[in-house]
Amino acid sequence: MLLVDVLAVNLTDRGCNLVHTAGLVVGRSSTIAFARGTPFGQSAASRNHPETMARLNRRSFLAAAAALAARPAFGAATPLAASVDVVIVGAGAAGIAAARRVAGAGRKFVLLEASNQIGGRCITDTSTFGVPYDRGAHWIHTPDLNPVTKLTPRRGIEVYPAPAGQKVRIGRRYAREGELEDFLSLQVRANRAIAEAARKGDVSCAQALPNDLGDWRPLVEFVLGPFGYGKDLVQVSAADFAKSAERTADAFCRQGFGTLLASLADGIAVHLSTPATAIDTRHNVAVETPKGTITARAAIVTVSTNVATSGAIKFTPELTSSHLDALGKLALGSYDHIALEIDGNPLGLESDDLLFEKSSDSHTAAMLANVSGTPLCLVEVAGTFGRDLAAQGEATMVDFAANWLAGLYGADVKKAIKRSQATRWNDEPWTLGAFSVAAPGAQSARRVLTAPMRDAIWFAGEAAHETLWGTVGGAWESGERAADAVLRRLGPVREAPAAPQAEAAPKRKAKPSRAAPQAPVRYGATPRIMRGEPR
Repeated sequence: MLLVDVLAVNLTDRGCNLVHTAGLVVGRSSTIAFARGTPFGQSAASRNHPETMARLNRRSFLAAAAALAARPAFGAATPLAASVDVVIVGAGAAGIAAARRVAGAGRKFVLLEASNQIGGRCITDTSTFGVPYDRGAHWIHTPDLNPVTKLTPRRGIEVYPAPAGQKVRIGRRYAREGELEDFLSLQVRANRAIAEAARKGDVSCAQALPNDLGDWRPLVEFVLGPFGYGKDLVQVSAADFAKSAERTADAFCRQGFGTLLASLADGIAVHLSTPATAIDTRHNVAVETPKGTITARAAIVTVSTNVATSGAIKFTPELTSSHLDALGKLALGSYDHIALEIDGNPLGLESDDLLFEKSSDSHTAAMLANVSGTPLCLVEVAGTFGRDLAAQGEATMVDFAANWLAGLYGADVKKAIKRSQATRWNDEPWTLGAFSVAAPGAQSARRVLTAPMRDAIWFAGEAAHETLWGTVGGAWESGERAADAVLRRLGPVREAPAAPQAEAAPKRKAKPSRAAPQAPVRYGATPRIMRGEPR
């Protein structure tokens, strides 16, 4: 049995629109250096056509990788069988944030991850299309306040503002200015109606919608429900919807959001392919893995809510009724990317254009076009329709996306589609879905998850954040909060008493000598670490 002070297990540590990848893989012995933080500043964004803007090529990939690798390692690898202070299981956003917090407090730690890569539901794949492809989280919400972008490395990673607005297709044409104004006005009214209903009681968002949305209703429901939160509005708590922080300002990372998150794990040695299979809290905390059992004084559980209730981890004693109920009421929604490489930009869209369809039913999608100036287009399917579509397999998903675009732009668009790939997050064993959404009447479940269970287990991740749920930033903050709570319980690190020294033999008095002149102290400058680094 391995004695440690804290254990953290991968619970809900990813965020918004999260999907899986096989791209950025960190080996068992790999270490990555923590990046120094820098504030994210919004800069004026020029809209560039993908045919004329500078693209991320092999040279810039290698430059970015070299910049990341050049930073010094923050922590050293700790063997699984070593005696440490803290064990953290789950190297998603919450797990990485908790590891940084624990390391900063001077505790020795081991970080375990069930899958074969770090990042959780925020991972970038650079092999499928030869350009950064975020299979999970891609949108960086509220970048000026987001804790992840505040820590973005100054070199090798570029975060830029997302374009404002969106395009709406009505059949084979774009919506006119007046039609767009009608749609946006109805969307604002729907938001206000949900917020007003939430003040009176926690009903479903669908119940709160105005009755006069007309033929725009299917699109309003799709944007506010499946596209925004991964579930149909009838399944979404109005109070949860109203409490979510404003997400009107967004940004993207040119190298991929998963690349950015992985850079923040620099220097942390991760034990990959090491899932927790059982957690026993009867005597301290004992966590079983295929590679051995670890004992600890506390656990931070960061697996998704669906995994926590799936039986993949056996809890002894069983989860308390309040925590089990909360996890069940925060079940994950469904959100998947259907990635299409569309050659030559036949749609005439600009970089990162967001496209919707004025549909007549729920069988619709959204598309983020020409991601970061590349030919990559992400067709987004979500909610009940997206879940049912994904269950039919990747080929069916790609076929839907191609036909959907053909219906909006003509059949010739199919000829321009080269490579394709679709995510299926509901079938990923270590996630079993996208991100958490509270059922009607269950918004308070998020607060329940923040409370420790038997003073031994702390839950963390996006599901345990009341306002930033469904986001990587919320998962990060939750991981920090859980780590802080555990560190308070453990108390300060005790320093080992100094070893007694043998009494020294008396020495002869040395003859006084003239002291060497000392260099004058200069106060005009501060060390580089205290000054603004060159951008």
